[in-house]
Amino acid sequence: MKIGFFTDTYFPQVSGVSTSIKTLKEQLELKGHEVYIFTTTDPKAPKYERNIIRMPSVPFVSFKERRIVVRGFWFAYLKAKEYDLDLIHTHTEFGAGLLGKWIGKRLDVPVIHTYHTMYEDYLHYIAKGKVLRPSYVKFLSREFVDHSSGVVCPSQRVVDTLRRYGARAQMRIIPTGIDVEKFIRPDITQEMSQSLREKWGIMPEQKLLLSLSRLSYEKNIHKIIEELPQVITAFPEVRLMIVGDGPYRANLESLVAELGLTEVVVFVGEVPADEVAHYYHAADYFVSASTSETQGLTYTEAMASGTQMIVAGNAYLDQLITDYSLGQTYDERQGFSASLIEYLTDNPAKNPAVVQQKLYEISAEFFGESMIAFYCEVLNQYVEKSFKKEKMRVV
Repeated sequence: MKIGFFTDTYFPQVSGVSTSIKTLKEQLELKGHEVYIFTTTDPKAPKYERNIIRMPSVPFVSFKERRIVVRGFWFAYLKAKEYDLDLIHTHTEFGAGLLGKWIGKRLDVPVIHTYHTMYEDYLHYIAKGKVLRPSYVKFLSREFVDHSSGVVCPSQRVVDTLRRYGARAQMRIIPTGIDVEKFIRPDITQEMSQSLREKWGIMPEQKLLLSLSRLSYEKNIHKIIEELPQVITAFPEVRLMIVGDGPYRANLESLVAELGLTEVVVFVGEVPADEVAHYYHAADYFVSASTSETQGLTYTEAMASGTQMIVAGNAYLDQLITDYSLGQTYDERQGFSASLIEYLTDNPAKNPAVVQQKLYEISAEFFGESMIAFYCEVLNQYVEKSFKKEKMRVV
């Protein structure tokens, strides 16, 4: 099978979307399929890249680290025709996504779409919500997915949202998998974890909470910081390590100073991808108050690392964290601090056997197999519909 991915973000731009695409590409190629990536130019991209077609682009509005295709449409079409694509898989509703739709129609091949981003959570970035309103998001999202042959939803939350928008497209829940071997890491010793903790002033007897994400408002890291004093009152040995960078960092640092938590919270900044697993292993608990995730790869990374979680619940996470030894989710009524205090008090032991059962479910291999099954199903439906249309023309 020859598949064309159309996306406005890909490596060296690092994001959940680009990571998901790279993981899927690798799994499809391992199973003998050919994958071609149609994406944006990037000044940091290597000069020579195999099966990657880059089109002229510009930074996208308030997301300066993201880009959007502006030219090169005909060139992309000729390349797609040359590669004789069997199927197109779009990963954005904007530039490259619209281009993928157009090329799919010209080549007469099915177009599958993955709905990665909950745009309602990000409207404040675009002219403070005055240009792109929720009603526009609903209309544009509905129109885009309903003109797809099939829609991949990383979680039930995405399905529920699109149905609320009025979308009627065929949808399949396929959570993004991860390379679990990158996080299991038996080579990361206790001594290495202790050394990392000491580097940031975390003592052996202290309980280390890890927040790892882009530092933006919708990640709700400020809510964790605001509730931290209640946790410290009950457990003075708790410390919070914030890994990542982003536009909200200065606000978070100001909040920490305002609450007198400078001795409790440490800001690490962004770390290289190959060092991320070390932070999961060094932490006692992974924490998150984010409600903007369609799924969130950090949760499965933490799970594969064997790190217990205290996180804001949603339909996806409530199904992922099914055993108390893995951690627990909380809602607005209970709140972060009460949930964490309860978990620290109970101090449930880790259960490697439970994690082992989850590893295949969250693996890149399962992700790839599930996607191939959906591709085949959609291709068969597309051929069947085309045959019926042709038959009607003849009659």
